[in-house]
Amino acid sequence: MTQTTSPVAVAEKKSGGLEGVVAATSEICFIDGAAGRLVYRGYDIGDLVENTTFEEVAYLLWHGVLPNAEQLDKLKADLTAEMKLPAHVDQILDIIPHSAVPMDVLRTAVSALSSTDVDLGSNTPDANLRKAIRLTAQLPVIVAHFHRKRNKLPLIGPADPKLSLAGNFLYLLTGEKPNPTLERVMDAALLLHAEHGMNASTFAARVTAATLCDMHGAVTAAIAALKGPLHGGANQDVMELLLECGDVDTAVATVQRKLTNKEKVPGFGHRVYKTFDPRATFLRKMSKQLGEAAGNSKWYNMSERLIPVLKETKNLDPNVDFFSASAYYVMGIPLDLFTGIFAIARATGWTAHVMEQHKNNRIIRPTDDYVGPFGRKVVPIDQR
Repeated sequence: MTQTTSPVAVAEKKSGGLEGVVAATSEICFIDGAAGRLVYRGYDIGDLVENTTFEEVAYLLWHGVLPNAEQLDKLKADLTAEMKLPAHVDQILDIIPHSAVPMDVLRTAVSALSSTDVDLGSNTPDANLRKAIRLTAQLPVIVAHFHRKRNKLPLIGPADPKLSLAGNFLYLLTGEKPNPTLERVMDAALLLHAEHGMNASTFAARVTAATLCDMHGAVTAAIAALKGPLHGGANQDVMELLLECGDVDTAVATVQRKLTNKEKVPGFGHRVYKTFDPRATFLRKMSKQLGEAAGNSKWYNMSERLIPVLKETKNLDPNVDFFSASAYYVMGIPLDLFTGIFAIARATGWTAHVMEQHKNNRIIRPTDDYVGPFGRKVVPIDQR
């Protein structure tokens, strides 16, 4: 029997993981892995993180242009107004075991949000934009509310219109209005995580959206993909490693032992970047700044000592997870919420890709390269 193999299947067979296969055209993000370059809608990430806010970048991802002052004020007001949860979702956060993994809780809650969303049945551009704004506003509330509920703390709210989305997340999480430095660092961290091309979770969102499923379904699929330790879960693994080691010398020895045993060291290496992850460059500065401000540079210093070890031994550079771990930890954020922050930020990119997919949609249906047997015959059950 003759077997045919598609170009996609050939690429998959040669490299694994669909590496090098173009799954879609997109105007949202450009990545140059060799040069360590990340571009949102034509703007280099360095320009954006130094000169814009997370809300401005959200507008950019959704509309293709940066907002003027009036447009930005409206978006910020819309986001603040939507930073609340329907009663049934807060009830789910009460009922779900408080020992649950926060990313599992987030996935369940986002799916539940769909049941009362007034735009659920429409995938028009206007309806999708309203859903994108709501989801971007509601994800930080879910993370914050679940954390306070599991610790038997009173819920904080409503969101403060004077704070950014990043500032309100910290306020709803801790019950205290953040100082400008913490708010700015969190804002920059969200901006740096907002979008990253056709990564696993974004691809999951686009595959789901391509069936003309609603945006909530696509984002739920994306959250499920992001939970995996090979995607969004590595920042927690980085901090757990640093805490386990406790000091610089132990950390270096532990990492050297892992490398000798051919074990993966979290926070290093990237599927696309072959050089220093440009996002890590800015998170590195933030980790140092926060450590100095808190009078606790231990975790930053430990992180710095590990960089040459990985570079000299495996020629690996830090990725986005490496310095975000120590930055979040110094900010007092629980380790198991690190990936939830990733999701809060990436909601803007996911929803931008859903809207782009729906503009010129065709269901995503790749083939596979069958390598199983042929010619088998069923044997009666009493003879097996």
